[in-house]
Amino acid sequence: MTRRVSRPIRIGRVTVGGDTPVVVQSMTKTDTRDVSSTIKQIEQLRDCGCEIVRVAVPDKEAAENISVIKKSVSLPLIADIHFDYRLALAALEAGVDGLRLNPGNIRDKEQIAKVVAAAKEREIPIRVGVNAGSLPTNFELDAPLSERMVNVALKQIKLLESLDFNLIKVSLKAFDVPTTIQAYQLIADKIPYPLHLGITEAGLPQYGAIRSAVGIGILLYQGIGDTIRVSLTAHPCEEVFVAYEILKSLGLRQRGPTLVSCPSCGRAEVDIIALAEAVDEYLKKITKPTKVAVMGCIVNGPGEARDSDVGIAGGKGKGIIFRKGEIVKTVTEENLVEALMAEIDSFSLAREG
Repeated sequence: MTRRVSRPIRIGRVTVGGDTPVVVQSMTKTDTRDVSSTIKQIEQLRDCGCEIVRVAVPDKEAAENISVIKKSVSLPLIADIHFDYRLALAALEAGVDGLRLNPGNIRDKEQIAKVVAAAKEREIPIRVGVNAGSLPTNFELDAPLSERMVNVALKQIKLLESLDFNLIKVSLKAFDVPTTIQAYQLIADKIPYPLHLGITEAGLPQYGAIRSAVGIGILLYQGIGDTIRVSLTAHPCEEVFVAYEILKSLGLRQRGPTLVSCPSCGRAEVDIIALAEAVDEYLKKITKPTKVAVMGCIVNGPGEARDSDVGIAGGKGKGIIFRKGEIVKTVTEENLVEALMAEIDSFSLAREG
């Protein structure tokens, strides 16, 4: 796939856009006024692979706390600002690495100009963050929703550019997947700025992961998107996990293990579901890219197992363990999990050595 060319910007130590890999973001679910809880969650996000984190800034106390939080964390911080431009100014004063402004609820040009001037002075990027649910009232009501979203963004971008500001990132999020896809497709060729992808308010992980994978995945496959955030009603590390799985499925990023497991059917002669679940739990401790196959019969099992770093092809009451395409041993079903885990550990140690 050929990625859309965008103008790179720096958010703290992270570059977004240009030819850099697609960046994974999330947002804390804590009250930013609770400094210790927010720092703890940011550290958890760092450990699970998040590269940029956004924090809610509902009031002045939250904005001022950014300076304290930044001293204790390494991830770049973006302040999420709504309604009150003074909170953006306070967040900038506190040393935030980026701003997200919603043009649907901060519309006064003079107020925006003050924020832009302060951001420009500090070389802090601004995301024009359009949400379908908070568009300006009475704005182009006869136009399709995706077009309204794009036109709101373009209007805000034009204002920022008129203020000689181009450290811009753009998002156009909706709950409806087709609307979101259409909006990004419409704007992709109209602006040079990096695009932040997401399906907003996607729901609980069981449902939101699917909606996000479809919407974000289609756009990424079309070469659109420089950074992503999966919005789930769950701990933010769940968002990061799904984000990396989307990127891994398209070959755009590799982080942590990939489990290839057959769905099981009447041909399987081992309990493939229990085996795969046990292996999946064990793989959570692995951080480097590792492909592990758990296969249940002779149809696809040997081929998939050979194509993985480590794999099992199940048979009647037993299984063959492969490593980089070579047969290592045959073990009984009751010893499959233990033997596979030992082989994964051995593979990991050999790679590190």
